[in-house]
Amino acid sequence: MKGMTLHLEDLSSRDPKIKYACAKMAIAVSREDPGELYPHLDFFVTLSEGENQIIRWAALQVIGNLSRVDGKKKIDRLIPRLAAFLRCGKMITAAHAIGALAQIAAHKPEHRGGILKELIKVEKYTYDTPECRNVAIGHVINALAGFKDEVKNRKDSVMFLKRQTKNTRAAVRKKAGELLKSLVSAAGKNGAKKKSR
Repeated sequence: MKGMTLHLEDLSSRDPKIKYACAKMAIAVSREDPGELYPHLDFFVTLSEGENQIIRWAALQVIGNLSRVDGKKKIDRLIPRLAAFLRCGKMITAAHAIGALAQIAAHKPEHRGGILKELIKVEKYTYDTPECRNVAIGHVINALAGFKDEVKNRKDSVMFLKRQTKNTRAAVRKKAGELLKSLVSAAGKNGAKKKSR
């Protein structure tokens, strides 16, 4: 990135300011110029399994962003590992994994169905509190909104959304209802187009 110099070794710094500033920069670089970091994919995979949660979250974001330039299909093999974070019991880690998987689904349509199937399993997993699970479900709904064409044709995803209209968290109920409404609207428009042909 212009005006920015990223030193990956700073992610191992003992100075938290240096370490977390580097993590933030790595996320930005992976988003704006993923090709620059793609050669270091394995390094970020290792970080995603480390003890430092903040660095792990950053690594998950980077991995998701790098899927845009994954011509070697290395990230394809990471999908089960990323899906495992969904059931780690920690909401923030799960949320970052949801974001990474959504990025992969966007850039790798051949894996989209499998990823959507994994995402909706979040409602069955146990987190620190029931409210943490509800927040994670909200992240899943946000992810599903990016794939309306696929979601509206998947019974499992539609039923998931219908169940979430009864979620105990108001924000989740609202998101689920709004997405279902948009799916119905989209289906209606597509039906009208077919009739007009």
